[in-house]
Amino acid sequence: MRLGLNLGYGAGSEVSNLALAREADSLGYSVVWVAEAYGSDAATVLAWIAAQTSSIDVGSAVLQIPARTPAATAMTAATLDMLSGGRFRLGLGVSGPQVSEGWHGVRFTSPIGRTREYLDIVRMALRREKVRYDGEHFQLPLPDGPGKALTLTVHPVREHIPTYLAAIGPKNLELTGEIADGWLPVFFSPDHADLQLDHLRAGAAKAGRTLADIDVAPSVPLVPGDDWTVCADSVRGYAALYLGGMGSRDKNFYNRLAVRMGFADAAAEVQDRYLAKDHEGAMAAVPLEFLDATSLLGPPSRIAERMAAFAEAGVTTLTVLPFVPPEDAPAALRVALEALDRAGVA
Repeated sequence: MRLGLNLGYGAGSEVSNLALAREADSLGYSVVWVAEAYGSDAATVLAWIAAQTSSIDVGSAVLQIPARTPAATAMTAATLDMLSGGRFRLGLGVSGPQVSEGWHGVRFTSPIGRTREYLDIVRMALRREKVRYDGEHFQLPLPDGPGKALTLTVHPVREHIPTYLAAIGPKNLELTGEIADGWLPVFFSPDHADLQLDHLRAGAAKAGRTLADIDVAPSVPLVPGDDWTVCADSVRGYAALYLGGMGSRDKNFYNRLAVRMGFADAAAEVQDRYLAKDHEGAMAAVPLEFLDATSLLGPPSRIAERMAAFAEAGVTTLTVLPFVPPEDAPAALRVALEALDRAGVA
């Protein structure tokens, strides 16, 4: 099991995030991921980090599918891979209806079919084939105009850029198992892993693959400290935002995941309080058991035990998301590395 670093929406604190990425690079971390929503874009931040690191991979977790055409994503992936010397990992996700329709003006319809076709076109372009595609959601060139089939003019460093999908629901997990090189889960719990991995395995089987062919790379909150229950409080705001406020009442995929994990009553309370703007109440309603199941909390020995559980559950890249003050984040990365060595799963 390798270690990764997730910087979240990476342009929020340029100096500290760059320093943290460089620390992860020096410590031998495998990859640094950057996200985007409707603020800073991931590609720009990744280029900035890649220019100032030497060996760590840089990955998008994720580039939003509704934000770019498939051809534009292929151009971005090829460019980042070239500039980084073959260190880019392409993570993609459909986002959610509020962002897709409210920010990008793209209908949130048929996300599974759109993702399949989108990745087909991205890979076609990166293989430097003439891009011709006649799908349900994408047609290239358009059939009734002057457009022509074109070929990517630059040569990517690698023949195949690793592609990851952010998936939560059963059907999207099956698609990930079938077509992606890796999976980017959130709120992954070793104790509830089979709820998701069974769907991933089913998708892999459709393509004649196994789970061993897929990099399982969850982002996991990391809070070192003496008392793990106190450490858990640092993650409450993050969990409450996702369970309560990421999406509408009817379409919150993270809330649905918590329900499938057995936290239905708590998930409903968190959402009710969050949508009523009682954010403190929503944070308090997140069960300690949920935070512990999906995080790395406490002293190095306890974090090592949890890391062993993540590895046993099938995780191959454990991406840490430090929930500590910026000045403490480099030390947290070193604690994680120490714990990984203690766990004996590196």
